[in-house]
Amino acid sequence: MGKKKDIIVKLLGSLIESGSKTLEFDNKMVKAVTGGTFANQFDATKFDNTDKLPQALKNRDYFVIHLGSGKHRFVKGIKLGYHSFEKIPQRNTIDWKYRKSILNETDTSEASILSLIHNQRIAYDFLYEDIVASPKVYNARKTKTSFDYKLGNLTIKIEKLQIEMDMVFENEGIVTIAEAKNGFPSDFALYQLYNPFRYYWNLDKKEKLGIKEVHGLYVLKSIEHWSIVVRLYLYGFKVLQNPSSIHLLKVREYRLIKR
Repeated sequence: MGKKKDIIVKLLGSLIESGSKTLEFDNKMVKAVTGGTFANQFDATKFDNTDKLPQALKNRDYFVIHLGSGKHRFVKGIKLGYHSFEKIPQRNTIDWKYRKSILNETDTSEASILSLIHNQRIAYDFLYEDIVASPKVYNARKTKTSFDYKLGNLTIKIEKLQIEMDMVFENEGIVTIAEAKNGFPSDFALYQLYNPFRYYWNLDKKEKLGIKEVHGLYVLKSIEHWSIVVRLYLYGFKVLQNPSSIHLLKVREYRLIKR
């Protein structure tokens, strides 16, 4: 087991043994366990998909949520915190003509994945069915947000939680938050799309921006047999205060064929 997984397992065991009712912990506790191994203690609490969760947590059915201001909490019920990627029907798989530029494929960062779907007009075909659409595009940013939400029978309150957005599209009042990952994981942590979703709804309520809808776009990229495969999933949330109300709006796989 890696150091990151060891830390989380040790923390959970310590909190259960102490009789903690909320199973909350903070970055100071993480640092005490790690001895300062991590420069950013928050990194030790991030598990973007269930494959990264330590088996001991899976066995006990616990995952980690972030409360803001350096605080975190263990919650029972992994299914409440993660969503499985849907199977893509064959009819939704298309070949896409691809002309490589000199900077394409020079790195594997999440930003490069979003640059790819932007520069190759894939995002516009998928989101708007129009490769010459002209949405406003906002690059990666960090901000802080506060709100309450429901997680099973729990009411979770977050305060000044820092969130990250890889890219944001806005077109005719529809805001789409984009998240990207390399490879094809089986699922993803709901907070990656839900927290930015709530941020924009709260911002609209405060500033009266005229936002009509907020969607979450998850983009996965992999290399298969020397060709690039990109999967796009568009999600919405049916209930504002419930991340488990996530539902798929559309899905498509693009196979990039070099010209």
